[in-house]
Amino acid sequence: MDGIFQSINNFFAFIGPVSDAVWSFPTQLDWYRRIPLLGQLSMAVALLLGMGIYFTIRTRLVQTFSFREAYRIIMRQHLQSAVGISPKAAFFLGLAMRVGPGNIVGVTGAITVGGPGALFWMWVAALFGMATAFIESVLAQLFKEKKNQDYVGGLPFYGRSILGGKRFIGIFLSVAFILYALFNVPVQTFNVFTAIGMIAETASGNVSDRQSPLYISIAIILVVSCAWMILGGIRRVTQYTNFLVPVMAVVFCGLSLLIILINFTLIPTFFYEVIGGAFSPDALFGGAIGVAIAEGVRRGLMSNEAGQGTITMAAAAADNKHPCEQGFVQSLGVFVDTIVICTLSGFIVVLAQLWQNSADSAAWAVESGSRFGTYLGSVRYLTPPAISDVVTIILSLCYALFAFTTLLGMISFAEISANFISRSDGFIRSIRLLGSLVFVPFGALTVLAGLELGNLWAISDLTNIVMVYLNIPILLMGAPLVYKALAHYREKGGASFNSMADIGIDTEHWKPPLQKL
Repeated sequence: MDGIFQSINNFFAFIGPVSDAVWSFPTQLDWYRRIPLLGQLSMAVALLLGMGIYFTIRTRLVQTFSFREAYRIIMRQHLQSAVGISPKAAFFLGLAMRVGPGNIVGVTGAITVGGPGALFWMWVAALFGMATAFIESVLAQLFKEKKNQDYVGGLPFYGRSILGGKRFIGIFLSVAFILYALFNVPVQTFNVFTAIGMIAETASGNVSDRQSPLYISIAIILVVSCAWMILGGIRRVTQYTNFLVPVMAVVFCGLSLLIILINFTLIPTFFYEVIGGAFSPDALFGGAIGVAIAEGVRRGLMSNEAGQGTITMAAAAADNKHPCEQGFVQSLGVFVDTIVICTLSGFIVVLAQLWQNSADSAAWAVESGSRFGTYLGSVRYLTPPAISDVVTIILSLCYALFAFTTLLGMISFAEISANFISRSDGFIRSIRLLGSLVFVPFGALTVLAGLELGNLWAISDLTNIVMVYLNIPILLMGAPLVYKALAHYREKGGASFNSMADIGIDTEHWKPPLQKL
């Protein structure tokens, strides 16, 4: 078995260098590197940040409008008999993807490489990213389609319509997204094992062998639970994400705030380190801006997903009265993910300062060699010894749930995307089986074999950047439709919407007769 896994790892040996080259382009070029500030940013990072700024200007600061509207929409009662899922369910399904391991290890990685100032630039990127999330979510709503009692849509659907209506374009985008989602599943599987292993180690004081009964039990429970939820379809998944996402977010935020209150005298130091680091010469001209964003995306750490087209599947699945409503909802998701949750993680990592010198961290954190270990070491450093074990265990459990809900989101969104290719029950079931009974077990088996398969994990980095490059031009081409829809919403106060009469396009869903509750 080890030989098979190692052969797979060797087969994908070329992926790592390719991924690195694509992500860093064109910083490999001397003339580009000599450009002040811009020369430190890769094309992907510059495009994502630049696109967020551009959309913010064109939508007249839609972020400021999103807070009030999103709260009202999420809290609105949704009748169970309606087609699709509620705006609240779509919000939590989107957060299931956004709030992932990247909220912990991503922040840790960005700070480790770019210093505390990197966190400030993550804030900046997220605030502008809210506008990008609004654009792609409204497009997902505009071009969604009905399938039985569900809505399907997202990047393949609006991509097909915006790029001339050719079916092969949608099929290509659908296949690209399915590959992206499924190849990210083993990574999240590995994160679940990492978290539960940390819990067992903290509770017992012993490190479990990869082939111990503990790890075998984790593998069985993980595969069975994923299969149970995924094979039940999107509605079953949202039943669990509606519960798991708010619970894990509240528990994580609550414990993080407790740690901050215990160390409240250090709050001014935190802001001094973050803001001072962001505007120091090293931060401005040494690459911290690019590191804060690019490092996050590469490791699944740009967890707000704005600009990748990934959250558009959740946005399309929602039943809304106006296409802009889901734009507000998903825009708020970016804020919650980065400005709230990532900031709480960043406080702990910055003030413990274990990221500066690994020798200062706890022995078990050093041995793990992981950024999650560095984060937990930071938690222990800032937490009184009497409660440090309990806090460590609970936060590790939150991390496991972050990875688990992200895993569910990946497979569910692959299913929604697959509906563009075929809506037959057999085909959709095959996508569910492929995700839950092939890719999840594969990730579990690599853990049991004691392998991390770095070359295979590099595929997720490469597919991330591929999705960005596929989505960005489509968003730019489709944005004028969103501007018109937003102008209608602002003028009419969210009144009933007719795509032909109000923005001049014919869509499957947003046309009369349309009776919305």
